[in-house]
Amino acid sequence: MMEFIAQNMAPIMFFSLIVFLLLGYPVAFALAANGLLFFFIGVELAPLSNGSINLSWPLLYALPDRFYGGVMANETLLAIPFFTFMGIVLERSGMAEDLLDTIGQLFGPIRGGLAYAVILVGALLAATTGVVAASVIAMGLISLPIMLRYGYDRRVASGVIAASGTLAQIIPPSLVLIVLADQLGRSVGDMYKGALIPGLILTGLYMSYILLMSIIRPASMPALPLAARTLGSGVTSLLVALAGVVVIAYAAHLWLYPTQGDNADILGACVGILVIYVVAIADRAMKFGIMSRLAQQVIIVLIPPLALIFLVLGTIFLGIATPTEGGAMGAVGALIMAAAKGRLSLDVIKQALASTTRLSSFVLFILIGARVFSLTFYGVNGHVWVEHLLVSLPGGETGFLIAVNILVFFLAFFLDFFELAFIIVPLLAPAADRLGIDLIWFGVLLGVNMQTSFMHPPFGFALFYLRSVAARVPYLDRVTGKQIAPITTGQIYWGAVPFVGIQVLMVALVIIFPGMVMHYKGAGTGVDPATIKIEVPGFGGPAGGSGLGAPGGLGLPPLGGPAPGQPAQPSGNDLTQPPNFGAPAQPAQPAPSNDLTQPPKF
Repeated sequence: MMEFIAQNMAPIMFFSLIVFLLLGYPVAFALAANGLLFFFIGVELAPLSNGSINLSWPLLYALPDRFYGGVMANETLLAIPFFTFMGIVLERSGMAEDLLDTIGQLFGPIRGGLAYAVILVGALLAATTGVVAASVIAMGLISLPIMLRYGYDRRVASGVIAASGTLAQIIPPSLVLIVLADQLGRSVGDMYKGALIPGLILTGLYMSYILLMSIIRPASMPALPLAARTLGSGVTSLLVALAGVVVIAYAAHLWLYPTQGDNADILGACVGILVIYVVAIADRAMKFGIMSRLAQQVIIVLIPPLALIFLVLGTIFLGIATPTEGGAMGAVGALIMAAAKGRLSLDVIKQALASTTRLSSFVLFILIGARVFSLTFYGVNGHVWVEHLLVSLPGGETGFLIAVNILVFFLAFFLDFFELAFIIVPLLAPAADRLGIDLIWFGVLLGVNMQTSFMHPPFGFALFYLRSVAARVPYLDRVTGKQIAPITTGQIYWGAVPFVGIQVLMVALVIIFPGMVMHYKGAGTGVDPATIKIEVPGFGGPAGGSGLGAPGGLGLPPLGGPAPGQPAQPSGNDLTQPPNFGAPAQPAQPAPSNDLTQPPKF
């Protein structure tokens, strides 16, 4: 019995961890406790394991170095508190409220306009905050009462809000992408580049679903009534302003190209956007009447967060800043935006710092616990067991991907994305690498899959976030004065189901079309390495020996030999004799024979 336990320590340890987590123990303590418990057991059972357990008491001395070198000194993980702080400051500054109101007014005249607004704002908040909780709670507080006020179906409204908030999971600067890049040993910038297109496509799929529902069930998402469109009409004015931006940007590009080269595109776009932003502010302040109120509001509200997105992600994609530096610039930009709106106060900063500290400490302790667990798990050859198990699956790479995605999908019912990233991903990465799978593509695929951990009942965190801010009892609407029925937990759960299906579809699309992720490598040179022929100068003599004067060589005479076409000359440098500084040369003496049968003569 003990021999069986010793030789199967890895699977026993893994399933024990799952049991601990299902019992409700905090993940950080469950990881550390399992690691230490099985370390002690492994040391005692090592003689019975036939070499499968490589644990000894001195190995515990490696833990401090693993804590410091792998966690405390990891500069990549420093981006997490920066992006968290940036997101919370922006959420406290009222940016989400302004965006929802403005985009809701813009799409208000069409069916499902509020749902489109929620999805677009969710994408913008994802690209500026990277925090799911902040996005879901903000949109739940702001948009859910409005959607219920104007007759939206409760399941559709709750599903749209929860799903849009989870876009922060996959759209850069997502926190989970930072963690995945760290666990996979890959660049965060490459992970951001690879995840950008799948995130945008997922946003488009959400909007396509709303379009389909507005056709099939138009009563479930009515258009805003005319009385609710306080900004009035003005889409034509907005389109004219956008056309003006294009013209100004193109003119600036032509003017800057001779001096700035390829950078003229970006600089020209910046000039065009800056000009229209200044014009919109001046038009509102001076009341010139150049633009409609709707166009003014859209330009003034949208440009600052878009500029912040470019500041953060643009500098990372262009290689100007690291993710940590980009997060620091984003945090400073969020403070500036909040101050410009007059919503920056000491209380806001304190709240943001407290929330950032809690989330960063949560991640840090999970990572420390994972280091303890992995030390023991690798000591019992757990990584070898997992790799052999996954690599030996039928179907090769396809079978591996199917099995992994099913595993992650079902584990996401019980574990959140941080737990999955710190526990499951380090076990899957070696097997994926051995099968020749690109780890950036694999990480994005897992990120899209783990997004479902926020959505599927009964443990979806986004559903709990929405449940915490949705009305539980009937209430009177402050605008219409009508009594609004509450939202039940069942309605929230059923509203999330179609979006879980869309997320699963997105997983399949990433597998079928890997190019949407692999573009991070760039276009390359377009040269086939198989067509490249390198000819090295020959070092052989006339017969293929080792002289530099061989055909195809450097054209030099052979070392120590005559030049081509000249007779050989005797060498005048006899290194067996002492140097001659002008004395008559002495005839060479024949070398004495070495008679080894006689003793040496001195």
